Amino acid sequence: MKIGLDMMGGDFAPQEAMKGISLYLSEQGSADRLVLLGDESILRPLLTEHGHNQDDFTIVHAPEVIDMHEHPTKALKEKKQSSIAIGFGLLSTGKTDAIISAGNTGAMLVGSLFSIKTLPGIQRPSIGAYVPRENGKLGFLLDVGINSDCKPEHLAQFAVLGTLFVKHVMNVENPRVGLVNIGEEEGKGNILSQAAYALLKEQQGINFIGNIEGRDILLDKADVMVCEGFTGNVVLKLAESVYDLIKRRKIDDPYFESFNFEQYGGVPVLGVAKPVIIGHGISHAASFKNMIQLAEKMIEKDLLGKITEAVK
Repeated sequence: MKIGLDMMGGDFAPQEAMKGISLYLSEQGSADRLVLLGDESILRPLLTEHGHNQDDFTIVHAPEVIDMHEHPTKALKEKKQSSIAIGFGLLSTGKTDAIISAGNTGAMLVGSLFSIKTLPGIQRPSIGAYVPRENGKLGFLLDVGINSDCKPEHLAQFAVLGTLFVKHVMNVENPRVGLVNIGEEEGKGNILSQAAYALLKEQQGINFIGNIEGRDILLDKADVMVCEGFTGNVVLKLAESVYDLIKRRKIDDPYFESFNFEQYGGVPVLGVAKPVIIGHGISHAASFKNMIQLAEKMIEKDLLGKITEAVK
């Protein structure tokens, strides 16, 4: 198993990425699984500074960085020596088994779609988000941004992707699938919601429980919550603002601490042919550690093989 880690992506790179590696190794992680992508003249001294043996890691020199503000497609074409471009090159040729980055999200998505492509039978890849619920458990909402406009069959497939991820990676047996809607009754919602409901009722391999409303998202009503990316992104950004608001108001409550994304690391691009994990641009050490562990689990559980079997 080889996991490519973009050391140069993110607002606090490469220091926080290196701290994340230290946390990962402190929990019995394996250095020889990591392929560090970045400027070698920076990474080697940093490894020594953090007490690591350089020879334990594979370091791939990538002297260029795709900045957050750059156009994804243009940057990937023009910066072929960037950590993200080289990372996808290694992934597409089988030299690594996964890639992780907290860098330019658009570049990661473009690389996912055009370097390694989608799994057979997948119409649209999807990105999900973890949703902290009042009882302390996590739900999973998808899509949260890359599919603003969808057809009903896309939502049905998102339900399958979410079910497999939640079952095999989040360890929830027989996950409940809810369709995010403006009412619980079957006939509620716009044309997309009504048509998607009909498909989800007949979809094999999922435990569809019907519609859920916005007020249900933070409750333990569904484990997988399905919507198009426009709605999902609004929900995600609202949830992120809750944590910022709570911190500003100095409210001490364990539940609201669960809105701190650092606890969960990044999220996978579900439906592409190799594990691609995207982290928040302001990721710190804990996030990088969790992203590495997520990539490991996806590979160990053969999640992509299970997705391929489910959609063929």
